[in-house]
Amino acid sequence: MRWFKWFVAGALAVPLCHQLALAVLNATGFIARAPFSMEATRPFGIPSVISLSFWGGLWGIILGLVLAKLRGPAYWAVAVIFGALAPSLVAGFVVAPLKGISVAGNSRLLMTGLIVNAAWGLGTAAIERLIRGRNT
Repeated sequence: MRWFKWFVAGALAVPLCHQLALAVLNATGFIARAPFSMEATRPFGIPSVISLSFWGGLWGIILGLVLAKLRGPAYWAVAVIFGALAPSLVAGFVVAPLKGISVAGNSRLLMTGLIVNAAWGLGTAAIERLIRGRNT
């Protein structure tokens, strides 16, 4: 049940934190990518935001493993740093090449990934705490 909570927290953090950070970056003109995209992803045609939420849930389980023994400020710092780096590195070095996308030299795309994924990490940790409650 514990890992299911982390999955749910990670999945919910996508629309509540990741996509809201993307909305702010889009509204300020930093990046032209719109949040909450319903564009179909390959190969199954699932809307992008739904796909991101699923992967956010899987990353949430991994984040839960990383944060399992941490408390206090270290818990929050690691949530943000892990969130910023791990999904961004996998997106840049694994997912993008598989999709034929070059991310080399695109500093705005890199910064966007770090920002929205850091927001996801912080949001996932916070949502999991809310789901868990005080007494557990």
